[in-house]
Amino acid sequence: MVSSGRLPSRLGQRREGIERALSERGIALESLLARSNLDEWGSEPIRIGVSGGPDSMGLAVLAWAHGQQVLAVHIDHGIRPGSHKEGAVIADALAPFGIGLLEYRVAVEHGGNLEDRARQARLARLRGAATAHTMDDQAETVLANLLRGAGLIGVGAMQPGARHPTLGLRRAELRAVCEAAGVAVLDDPSNTDSRFVRNRVRAELIPLASTILQRDIVPILARTATQSREYAVALDLILGQLANDPAELPAVLARHRLNAQIVAGLGLRLTSAQLEHVREVAVGARRGHQIVHAIEVRRRHDKLVFLDRDGAVLLTLDLT
Repeated sequence: MVSSGRLPSRLGQRREGIERALSERGIALESLLARSNLDEWGSEPIRIGVSGGPDSMGLAVLAWAHGQQVLAVHIDHGIRPGSHKEGAVIADALAPFGIGLLEYRVAVEHGGNLEDRARQARLARLRGAATAHTMDDQAETVLANLLRGAGLIGVGAMQPGARHPTLGLRRAELRAVCEAAGVAVLDDPSNTDSRFVRNRVRAELIPLASTILQRDIVPILARTATQSREYAVALDLILGQLANDPAELPAVLARHRLNAQIVAGLGLRLTSAQLEHVREVAVGARRGHQIVHAIEVRRRHDKLVFLDRDGAVLLTLDLT
């Protein structure tokens, strides 16, 4: 990582301007950086998934202000008319910060569960790039996972760290970073589409819960996620003393272990039914299974292998 004091003069002045503009809004840039997990990237270049929205653009600017080398990764799902033009808009907005853009186009056909299929296609292409999920996203994930019947790992939601460096920040703070930096953002109309569960959780359920409790529910749900992860970690420690082969574990413990490994390795959250299919592959009851639109799991000797639609290996788990 390059310290802000070593940025070239012109870029250093740009950073100071952002810092002043944020201060006028009552936001300290150093506080935003301190509450992020950008230090976990060390001196390595950071790849950030960028949609063009204020969250991801704000993260890209924050990483730049932190002195990181940044490469933005943009996925065009081809779902919205004109989406193929968004990459150029994003590249132009980030160019003044010396941030390059890598763009992928993926095919996601219209149909049932469009939101989830688009997400899986995006994850398969991002391959570990950081995403700009905020505390607000964390709260929405907790509620959405509860609604879909997720277990302990689901309630634990996203793990703070290099992949999710802004879970300690609020959505409004990242938008303020973009405004202070003069960065143009794209507001995706699908974020207000009531067909998608997460949008209704955001627009209806969280405001209702906040009204009922007469307080901001987001930090409470974020703490619930933290506590759930702590329980999950304790369970993982116990599982670490047991056999690694899922066939030698009770099904519920095998699913828990596989879930934790898949979330850690792919950032992918599966339903109980999907996890059971993965367990069946792991114990040899199935040869393979397409668990989501773009990802297939197969057992190869003593390993469980997750593949994208092109056959590229996304994750390998040792079963011995």
